[in-house]
Amino acid sequence: MLLHVHPVDPQPRQIKTIVEALQSGGVIIYPTDTIYGLGCDISQHKAIEKIARIKNIDPAKANFSFVCYDLSHLSNYTKSISTSLYRLLKTYLPGPYTFILPASKEVPKLLKSKKNTVGIRVPDNEIARTIVKELGHPILSTTLPGEMVEEYTDPELMDANFSKLVDIVVDGGIGGMNHSTVIDCTGAEPVLVRKGSGEWPDEE
Repeated sequence: MLLHVHPVDPQPRQIKTIVEALQSGGVIIYPTDTIYGLGCDISQHKAIEKIARIKNIDPAKANFSFVCYDLSHLSNYTKSISTSLYRLLKTYLPGPYTFILPASKEVPKLLKSKKNTVGIRVPDNEIARTIVKELGHPILSTTLPGEMVEEYTDPELMDANFSKLVDIVVDGGIGGMNHSTVIDCTGAEPVLVRKGSGEWPDEE
């Protein structure tokens, strides 16, 4: 199902439809502040397994990230955040960044990496954040399968390609073509892992 949602003022009825689909184990394609993502409720194991099948990957080895509503929401899924790290996150979020942080006990075992870390996002996208806020859980997020990023900017094209695999394609307008910038914050200093849409001072 292709569902049109207003990018600045998401309609409550549409958001309710999306949240109910996620709560019942559904998988969605939805907009972020970078490329469109493939997502589900992190508490729905069958949905996580479905995403892994769509991408043909092992959930334990996948680079899934969590889309959270804000910093206080984010703090539930990571171990204690130092003052300096909090300041860093506050500077860059919401924004086109994924921060790799130590995972807390709230992160489902199925989704913890071998290093016991989790990738956290707070995208600067009203649709994604409103869905998460109403759901009450983060959305598990990953990229769509394949390399054709150009095809993943147009919701109608994504609906044509993936409608049999997902429950809802959330149409929030044409998406971006760049990934998020990934920063590893598990060591003494933040380390740039992947340069994406977000600027980072040490990228030279």
